[in-house]
Amino acid sequence: MRGGTAGEGEAPSGSVHDTTSDHDVRVPGPPAAPAAEPSGRRRLASALWPPRVTRAQLVVALLLFVLGLGLAIQVSSTSDNSALRGARQEDLVRILDELDDRTQRLEGEKSRLEKQRTELESSSDQAEEARKQTQEKEQQLGILAGTVAAEGPGITLTVGDPTGAVESDMLLDAIQELRAAGAEAIQVNGVRVVADSYFTGSGDDMRIDGTKVTAPYVFKVIGKPEDLEPALNIPGGVVQTLEKEQATATVERSAKIIVDALRPAKRPDYAQSSSQ
Repeated sequence: MRGGTAGEGEAPSGSVHDTTSDHDVRVPGPPAAPAAEPSGRRRLASALWPPRVTRAQLVVALLLFVLGLGLAIQVSSTSDNSALRGARQEDLVRILDELDDRTQRLEGEKSRLEKQRTELESSSDQAEEARKQTQEKEQQLGILAGTVAAEGPGITLTVGDPTGAVESDMLLDAIQELRAAGAEAIQVNGVRVVADSYFTGSGDDMRIDGTKVTAPYVFKVIGKPEDLEPALNIPGGVVQTLEKEQATATVERSAKIIVDALRPAKRPDYAQSSSQ
């Protein structure tokens, strides 16, 4: 059996040398102790530095800054009125009296201005209404005088004269019948017929207010068709009279008749308005 000597060296720590075998058997020693954990102060320091700022923290900081600035401004403006706190009672009473007087003056000024506004609105409405009535009256008089074009329901009377037998008085009778039936505007062959219109001649020399017209004679009449047509077709009326003279007369109703022939406005030489 082989034995070991001291000269060959000692077995390392943590192993057992088996003298009965040619091989060394090593037995593991106890496990190593774990590393010590950092202290609480060191963990706090590592959490605070270096600083890690998030976007949410920046937004909160900005809002807090704005809130603080607003509070500072409010406190500053409130402190400006602190002068009244140290005023005497007599001064405060005088200030209140002055404020009351100013309020009364402003109320009086407000009432005066409201009254003026009401008067202006009333006068403006009256002036506007008067202007509208004047325009309407001007239109009506213009239609009657023939200085304004007109349109509306009515009839068209067409008189044919193949033999030249139609006289001026026949056309004038037709105008009179139409006016009696409620005609409001009349035009014959491009000539506006008004209250002082006149007819002369016959045949190829028929004239209205000096303007020559030829057959067929076309009457454009604005009025109520239900009244105008029967007035021309009554027994012994305009249509029968013309037919006896070998002329033709046709009446056609229409929902829209345009009378656009105009007469120049005449200025009276002697008559003047009597209104003041």
